[in-house]
Amino acid sequence: MITRTWLPTGGTLDTPIFYPRAAVAGPRVRTEEPRTSSRRPSAVSFYATLAVAGIGLGLVLGLPVVDGTLSELHLRGGLAMFLGSTTGLAGTYAALLMVVMASRAPALERTLGQDGVLLWHRRLAPWTIGLIAAHAVLLTLAYAQAARSGVFGEVGVLLRTFPNMVTATVALAIMVLIGLISIRQVRSRIPRERWWVLHLMMYAALALAFAHEVVLGPSFVRHPVVQYAWTIAWILAAALVLTYRVGVPIYRSRRHRLRVAEVVREGPDVVSVILEGEALDRLVIAGGQFCEWRFLTPRLWWQAHPFTVSALPQPPYLRLTVKGVGDFTRALASIAPGTRVAMEGPYGAFTVHAQRRRHALLIAGGVGVTAVRSLLEDLPLKSRPVVVLRAASEDELVLADEVEELVRHRKGTTHRLLGNREAVPMEAIARLVPDLAARDVFVSGSPGFVRDAVAMAQHAGVPAEALHQEVYAL
Repeated sequence: MITRTWLPTGGTLDTPIFYPRAAVAGPRVRTEEPRTSSRRPSAVSFYATLAVAGIGLGLVLGLPVVDGTLSELHLRGGLAMFLGSTTGLAGTYAALLMVVMASRAPALERTLGQDGVLLWHRRLAPWTIGLIAAHAVLLTLAYAQAARSGVFGEVGVLLRTFPNMVTATVALAIMVLIGLISIRQVRSRIPRERWWVLHLMMYAALALAFAHEVVLGPSFVRHPVVQYAWTIAWILAAALVLTYRVGVPIYRSRRHRLRVAEVVREGPDVVSVILEGEALDRLVIAGGQFCEWRFLTPRLWWQAHPFTVSALPQPPYLRLTVKGVGDFTRALASIAPGTRVAMEGPYGAFTVHAQRRRHALLIAGGVGVTAVRSLLEDLPLKSRPVVVLRAASEDELVLADEVEELVRHRKGTTHRLLGNREAVPMEAIARLVPDLAARDVFVSGSPGFVRDAVAMAQHAGVPAEALHQEVYAL
């Protein structure tokens, strides 16, 4: 039985989209425009959030002045003590901000944008680890100078004498380890599954360090109000993480009861996983967004991976399209129908809500076509998009027929660019799209492809606010 997909506005596509071959019911119709939470970030909210974060940093940095540490500068080791206290407070405050951003709270994502949240999280990470490491080194130097002893000997004294010092040292070692494996050159050599588990250890490190800080920190020992305020701040941060990274995903997974309906091979190492669930007309998701997916099998249940929805929900179905680049993604090619699936999200700002101009150019490299394919569903009819699909060969050009069908219904144009980078340079896109500088440009694909495409668009005169990117990387 051939089924057709109906657009929200009533236009009918001629090509079957993603219904399982096993489906026996007639075509389902999406009767309303998708209701999404991916709004354009507000400039006012952004600066207000930045101001609040700055005020908090100012209060934290002022604590050594209030607790008397500043007045002890003239003592032996006083300067190192003051700098050690200051770097420790600044580092843990940065860690607090990182935890809040890791919660992916909707209000924060509406303020900074999902990509902005991730960007600030990554920018703060090296500062957090560096400042906390400096705190440990400087305080060791301070105590060694005060005791007129050697630095290494003082390390042993501190570990044996001060409460919670051993756990704090373990916490610092974990943070440094996570910082090292997060360096791009190192992370690219580690399977995502292992990196993800190691990255979660940061929460354990922060928990171990917290007791040490509150018990020994001069800014807390003699100031119970500050101690209580700091404790409440961390409890609230933990509550945000538990709510939006654990509670809400569990609720949504139970509500939609997703399970694998069928796995379809799309091309070399690329499969589409079609999911069947309940109440998918109530799933708040925009084209171009992704979710963290967890397939509940004995082998895979503990791993959550981000995959873009390659077709918006057509109740009771939705679809993911995945390229096999690791053990987890390759295992999805043989996932059994009926397997239960948990979800977290949706996330991402690669949506029509980011568009600033009337017309758009969408550029997809390889499996980056998944974001472009679903984003097209949210573009209005007669929006005249131009889509460029880039792949090394015809076999790797997955979902191209569906993209062309969606573009045709929007009175747009599709270009297929096949061959290596030498045969088809990025500049060819600028020649194909004469009005490129007047369009929003959406680019999705591998890090190198996105970097080159963005550089090409910038050279053609596209401003930063009209450039949107979705990078597919481990």
